[in-house]
Amino acid sequence: MHEFDTVVIGAGVAGLTAARLLAKSGQSVVVLEARDRIGGRVHTDRSGAHATDLGASWIHGITDSPVAEAAAAFGMQTIEFTVGGYQPNSRPIAYYSPNGTRLSDADAARFTDDIHTVDETLLETVAASAPDASYRDVTEAALVAQGWDEDRTQRVREYLEHRAEEQYGAWIEDLAAHGLDDDAIDGDEVVFPGGYDRLPAGLAEGLDIRLSHTVTRVQWSKGGVTVTAADDPTGERIVNAARAIVTVPVGVLRSDDFTFDPPLPEINAAALGRLTMNAFEKIFLRFETAFWDDDVYAIRQQGPDSRWWHSWYDLTPLHGTPTLLTFAAGPAAREIRDWPEDRVVESVLAQLRRLYGARVERPIRVDITAWQNDPFARGSYAYMTLGSTTADHDDLATPIEGVLHLAGEATWTDDPATVTAALLSGHRAACRVLGREIAVAEAWR
Repeated sequence: MHEFDTVVIGAGVAGLTAARLLAKSGQSVVVLEARDRIGGRVHTDRSGAHATDLGASWIHGITDSPVAEAAAAFGMQTIEFTVGGYQPNSRPIAYYSPNGTRLSDADAARFTDDIHTVDETLLETVAASAPDASYRDVTEAALVAQGWDEDRTQRVREYLEHRAEEQYGAWIEDLAAHGLDDDAIDGDEVVFPGGYDRLPAGLAEGLDIRLSHTVTRVQWSKGGVTVTAADDPTGERIVNAARAIVTVPVGVLRSDDFTFDPPLPEINAAALGRLTMNAFEKIFLRFETAFWDDDVYAIRQQGPDSRWWHSWYDLTPLHGTPTLLTFAAGPAAREIRDWPEDRVVESVLAQLRRLYGARVERPIRVDITAWQNDPFARGSYAYMTLGSTTADHDDLATPIEGVLHLAGEATWTDDPATVTAALLSGHRAACRVLGREIAVAEAWR
């Protein structure tokens, strides 16, 4: 006999959205969460004077965004900050040349015009490329087509490398060309000075959520599912349900610590095999005073010294405390994975000193994420490896015998690796379980 109509594995935004919609439709639902908190990769640190979003930070385009609608419904304050998609010039950006001097407005405009020129050809270049082409392959083809000199080409090449790393957390040669989005963002981007975690908190209200329950096995058949979870501190819990929605990250699904019995069908398993977790970490540096350029959203440097630390975002407007955010992505993130904090900070400050000299201060607080080392994430979000296509996202979410459903950011095609993708995938899973459509807004009404 089933204990529940549906068991949801994972209390991130995908799982909470699905569970809330099902519960509001009259189902008996339990959510099993391995962590001692809800939210998954939406995680706000409140140990300091200000809320710091260690996981998701942005809504990348608020026009017609269900996440923006949910945030408004939950009373979450937002601040416009439209550089999260690594746009070249959507807002004021201070660009620095390879020798560490700031580009004039005219030189910066010429550089960003070059980026737009290459971007205009990329979609056609991707369409004409081989199925197993990398993003490096297609960007190189687009650059060659311009006929520029080597220096001009190299500056744009660097930009494309940095954009790939910052958006996907992977080196450009490891990314599949087919299926990468066109970087279009609809409306302003916003961040949350009060913390993004208020979104999962709102979605979780009233739900039966069991924390510190690490699911290790999902046995399934047409008759239902049996889920085995390790309780904290000891023991096991067996949960029986008519069906399950699994929302754990790709890094966990691919590990030996999570088992489907029987294994996933070929369509789901093949898609999962072409997705992997990235290496992407945030570094927040708070200072006594702002020593950098006034009235800019971001600082970016060019040249060989930009290999790791190339972009800093001025988060001072969020709380009034001078703050820079930078990212370690791809090879940089893997390299610093086990570095002590002081070594990471010194590496970042060395590049800032190239631009600002002795004006650079020691930070008064540092926050460095470690999603690669998190056993319940194993990276920040998923990306498509060579040979992948956008169909892999949907294929991963293919319903299994009407009893097993996969959801989460990696299962949504239109805008994967985002909170929006997580939320909408949870909505889709709930609709499939119910066998009918239900408005996503029911999750926050």
